[in-house]
Amino acid sequence: MEASPTRHRRPAVQSRAVHVTAIIAAGGRGTRFGGGLPKQLLSLAGRPILERSVDAFVQHERITDLIVALPPELAADAPAYLRSRSKPIEIVEGGDRRQDSVTRAFARLPAAAGVVVIHDAARPLVTPVLISQTIDAAIAHGAAIAALAATDTVKRGNGRGFIVDTLPRGQVFLAQTPQAFRVELLREALASERAGADVTDESALVERAGYAVQQVPGDPRNVKITTADDLVLAERLLGASAMRVGNGYDLHRLVAGRRLVLGGVAIPFDKGLAGHSDADAVCHAVTDAILGAIGAGDIGRHFPDTDPAWKDADSVALLARAAAIVGASGFLVVNVDVVVIAERPKIAPHADAMRAALARAIGIAPDQVSVKGKTNEGVGSIGAGESIAVHAVALVARR
Repeated sequence: MEASPTRHRRPAVQSRAVHVTAIIAAGGRGTRFGGGLPKQLLSLAGRPILERSVDAFVQHERITDLIVALPPELAADAPAYLRSRSKPIEIVEGGDRRQDSVTRAFARLPAAAGVVVIHDAARPLVTPVLISQTIDAAIAHGAAIAALAATDTVKRGNGRGFIVDTLPRGQVFLAQTPQAFRVELLREALASERAGADVTDESALVERAGYAVQQVPGDPRNVKITTADDLVLAERLLGASAMRVGNGYDLHRLVAGRRLVLGGVAIPFDKGLAGHSDADAVCHAVTDAILGAIGAGDIGRHFPDTDPAWKDADSVALLARAAAIVGASGFLVVNVDVVVIAERPKIAPHADAMRAALARAIGIAPDQVSVKGKTNEGVGSIGAGESIAVHAVALVARR
């Protein structure tokens, strides 16, 4: 039964600066889709649906951490892209129903969380803008969902093939995720005696508890992949998305009295690179590559060496900031390829550690990062052991 508008309660407004935890509901087995794999593991334009959905929240600047509900057999051996990420991800076993999965995930919520965002893994095309709008509405109003206004005439049937009446189209909205809630509000709704009833989303529980749910405009591209036709549509939408390439380059002189840091890894050596920050030429080149791919300038534009704030700065942290800029622009980093040109030291023994550090900073998996070492065959200042240069190429794609 729909709550009367007069019963709607509105919590006091909180500050925008709040710990936000994302719950990704991926506990289902996709029986309506068919096939041998759960639908969240199916490939969408070369990447698993689940990975795309998780990445949307890992790379969002407002999300602090994530909890992913998976089928028990998958939770026991989670995919690599759910491990070693730039933000904490906790894995929980999902339940028989979607609401059971969300309840189990909610029980693992960090004590510091003020807002929880719930998203279906089957919606991999969610945008940073839609996530932000839903969070802001939840902070302001307590509960919020993304929803699309109905554009067709809406009929109500009797379940036996006959139309009963026509509903006012202006009052009908199609719910999407993300849905966001103040933690204390959703806790109350989940604990209510009516929480045991079958519901298709958490906003229904909040409505039953008497709270108003704020609607933010949904996104027609934010499709839910339920059938094979939905997967085809999502493939087409991604096919129309832009893919861009960025190129980065950096060179620093080797000097005595400095640590040598490359790709976030301190390398034992008798010299280090001269520079305003820690002079990590690998991070600088990768930063230029990912910023260049979205047309956002270079590292000097965002972190100028004339600013004392960046004196001796950790370049891995600067790279993470650049990755957040890329994510906020609606893009994700697909892969990065790095070539370090140095006579000494040898790069190969440290390449895997660099790959891991770069991947954490960007928010991607280590197998999406390549690091190679080359010499300059004794030519020029690099060949003389006086400097080190780095080339980097990054591929980004619109979400």
